[in-house]
Amino acid sequence: MAQIIFLLLIVGLAWFGYRKFIADAERLSKINKRAEEERRTGATGTLVKDPQTGEYRVRRDDE
Repeated sequence: MAQIIFLLLIVGLAWFGYRKFIADAERLSKINKRAEEERRTGATGTLVKDPQTGEYRVRRDDE
């Protein structure tokens, strides 16, 4: 019984690690694509419109 619990624990940790790795890879890919686009166009940032205030601001990295 202990072996099954240990195996399930290892599988669960591996699954969690895999999902975390994929999420980080997607986030980094998005940041790199945005940086490449800015480099290609010569822009210093991407403007986005704030839906609440209607003002434009530079997009943050976490968006």
